[in-house]
Amino acid sequence: MAVARIYQRPKNAMQSGRARTDRWVVEFEQTSPQEPDPLTGWAGHANTRTQVRMNFPTLEAAKDYAMREGHEFHVVPSPTRTLKLQAYADNFR
Repeated sequence: MAVARIYQRPKNAMQSGRARTDRWVVEFEQTSPQEPDPLTGWAGHANTRTQVRMNFPTLEAAKDYAMREGHEFHVVPSPTRTLKLQAYADNFR
């Protein structure tokens, strides 16, 4: 049985916009460690479910999908957004 993680995407630290941060993401956790490929040496494993990432408009829709498909899941709460209010004049103190 696959364990799913449901979370909301955080804001990109490199940009000021908050695009797609309102969407909820369902990802499946790894059940076995990655092993190096004998030919190339790249890490990987046969379980392709960890490569799947699905987006949902609401938390309820993501939970409904996980329950309908019979997956165990846990919801990772999104961090609270704090604003740091300061005046421009504070730069010259």
